[in-house]
Amino acid sequence: MHACVRYNESMSDLRGIPVVAEVARAASGEKYLTAQGFTAIRDGIKRGADSGRGPAPKPPWLKAKAPTGAAFARVRALVREHRLATVCEEAKCPNIGECWNAGTATIMLMGAVCTRACRFCAVDTGNPHGWLDAGEPENAAHTVELMKLSYVVLTSVDRDDLPDGGAAHYAACVRAIKRRNPHTAVEALTPDFQGVRADVETVVDSGIEVFAQNIETVRRLTHPVRDPRAGYQQTLQVLAAAKQRRPAVLTKSSLMLGLGESDEEIDATLADLRAAGVDIVTLGQYLRPTLNHLPVQRFVTPREFDRYRELALARGFLECVSGPLVRSSYRAEQALKRNNAGLDNRRLAT
Repeated sequence: MHACVRYNESMSDLRGIPVVAEVARAASGEKYLTAQGFTAIRDGIKRGADSGRGPAPKPPWLKAKAPTGAAFARVRALVREHRLATVCEEAKCPNIGECWNAGTATIMLMGAVCTRACRFCAVDTGNPHGWLDAGEPENAAHTVELMKLSYVVLTSVDRDDLPDGGAAHYAACVRAIKRRNPHTAVEALTPDFQGVRADVETVVDSGIEVFAQNIETVRRLTHPVRDPRAGYQQTLQVLAAAKQRRPAVLTKSSLMLGLGESDEEIDATLADLRAAGVDIVTLGQYLRPTLNHLPVQRFVTPREFDRYRELALARGFLECVSGPLVRSSYRAEQALKRNNAGLDNRRLAT
C-alpha cells in the first residue's frame, strides 16, 4: 500500500484488489475511487501486467528544454489562477513551452478516466457509468478565452459507456468555443466512436478545422499496443468517413515509433493513411510511461525521423511533422507551413 493513500472505508476491496479513496494520489497501477464515485486504475495498466525489462537510458536528443518565455508565463499564471486543466500539464508534455508560447494548448474533454486500457497510454482506466460534466462546453470556451488561444486542440478519453461515445458532448464543446472565440481554430483529436459513422459526422459537422484520430502503430502491432476495442482498420475507416463528410476539413493521424515496427511497416501504414484521405501525419518516439506499460524496443535517431518525413511527403501528405519529441498536437498551428513545424532534427545529437 502506498504510504500516502488510505483505504476508503465503504469500499476497501474489489475482486481482491484494494481500492483507495482519491484523498491523495494513488500509486501507478493501483485502483482508486474517483470523486464521481466510480473506480479507476491509476495510469491505466495494473501493476505486473507487463513483465518487460526496466527502462533503458534515454539518448541525449530526448532531453527537452525547460519551458520559458513571456507567453508561457502568462498562460501558466492563468492556469493556476483559474484552476484550468490542460493535457499539456496533466501529461507532463515536454513541448509545453513551445506550444503555450505559440498560443496553442490541448484540452481534454469528458473527464480523465478512459474506458479503454491501451498498453502505451498512462491515462487512468475505468467505467464512468455515463458521467459527464454538463458545464464543460461553456467552461472549455471560457478556458480558451482566458488563455487567448489562436489554436486549440480538443482531445478526450474513450467513452464506450456512452451511447454515442460522447460525440454530442464533444460537438457541444466545439460549438461553445466557436461562439465565444470565433477566430480560434479548433482541432478535434477524437476517440474512434467504435467506428460508428454517424457519431464521427456529429463531430465533423460541429465547425472544426481539423479532425484527428490516431492510428498509433503499424497493423501488426495494433494488438497488443492498443486496447482490443480499437482497431487499425477501424481508425482508417473513421478518418475516411471524416474526409468524405467534409472534404474541406483537414484530417490528421499520428504514429508512434520504437515499438518494434520495421521500415516497410511504417511505409505501409503511411500508404494506408493516404489512401484514407489523411492530409497530415505526425511521427514521434514512443516513451514508456511506467514499468507496467510496453517497453521501448528502440530509440529512433533524429536522422531517421528526417528520412521517415521524406517518405511521408513522397506519399503525398500535405505535411509530416517528424521528430523524437513530436506528439499528436505538437506545434499544431504550424502544420501547414511545410517546414516540419519549424523543427530542425539536424541540431539534435545523433
